[in-house]
Amino acid sequence: MNNILLIEHSLSDKSDLGQQLSEQGYSVHRVNNAFDALVYMETTQLEAILLDYSVPKMDSFWLLVTRKPSTAIIVLADSRCELERINALELGADDYLAKPINIRELQLRLNVLHRRLQAPMNDNFNHDISFDDTSYTIRFAEKSLVLTQTEYRLFKYLFDRQGEVITKQELQRRVLHKELGRFDRNLDMHISNTRRKLVKRNLPRELINTVRGQGYSFNF
Repeated sequence: MNNILLIEHSLSDKSDLGQQLSEQGYSVHRVNNAFDALVYMETTQLEAILLDYSVPKMDSFWLLVTRKPSTAIIVLADSRCELERINALELGADDYLAKPINIRELQLRLNVLHRRLQAPMNDNFNHDISFDDTSYTIRFAEKSLVLTQTEYRLFKYLFDRQGEVITKQELQRRVLHKELGRFDRNLDMHISNTRRKLVKRNLPRELINTVRGQGYSFNF
């Protein structure tokens, strides 16, 4: 991998992480705001984006991520804050790494994501998906994906309503069979886990799309 976009809170001094990546042969582009990040995403062929979750006002960045899911994104999150990590995965990150960052672990994770994204998909991708309600298995693109019962039901509910935006409240009531509480993250965690399983099977995670401020939708 060559071009890495590093989004950090401050650019006053060259960061240790940026310097370590440069020493490992990466071409590191450093920004500290969503606008500059979007410019790089539009004009530069990026192999990965590293985002420090402490950078403020990144809503526009995540909005573009949902539309352009081909670049691997690793969030650098606070190891003490579980909510940060869950929220990052729910918004569309491929992985997260707790600070302080171990450069060797970061390299390994970058390599894994690179292999997943470069894995060739079937050119004759079949949009027909079959469901096995007994084993909670989904089969498509000549692959099978085994999910938990809740993940399976969420996936199937979204598939049956593909092209529509389904609110979190509706998914919570119809699939999890309870009302959505103000601080309830169970639904987001199930969606995040499903996306990770899709990626592990070299299947597109954007089948389940986040519609920020509204809910989720299923789109081929």
